[in-house]
Amino acid sequence: MENNISFDGFIQIAIVVKDIQKAAKTWARFFNIPVPEIRNNPPASNPDLTYRGKPAFYGLKLANIRVGNFVIELHEPDEHDSTFREFLDKHGNGVHHLGFQVGDKRDAIIGELEEMGYEMRTIGYYPGSSWTIVDSEDELGVNLNIKPRA
Repeated sequence: MENNISFDGFIQIAIVVKDIQKAAKTWARFFNIPVPEIRNNPPASNPDLTYRGKPAFYGLKLANIRVGNFVIELHEPDEHDSTFREFLDKHGNGVHHLGFQVGDKRDAIIGELEEMGYEMRTIGYYPGSSWTIVDSEDELGVNLNIKPRA
């Protein structure tokens, strides 16, 4: 790729789970840390969120385990269509994506990945940044999350 993804920008591993409370307790025990807070984000209409090119409407339970500048994210999707539900239904518990912070190269990297034939599975915007899940699991064994800033 002309606009390569730097190892320095590797900031996240996201794991989709069927039972976030069980997973959070197990990871906490594994790392000998307090159980991370579990946030429940109910389904909401959001014009800045798409799934497979259409407006997305789904809920998600989320827990973050912060390790320095790196994050292990646990995701438990609800029953609505989403990239996380798609993954869980297809694979069960597992690593959904690796997250990369790429700064101002975000649009160029996304463009190159689209030219290479990768579909943008989910695109979300929030104040000050965005996130794009690149559907790469068939080729790479995992999806990619491309973000300008964490």
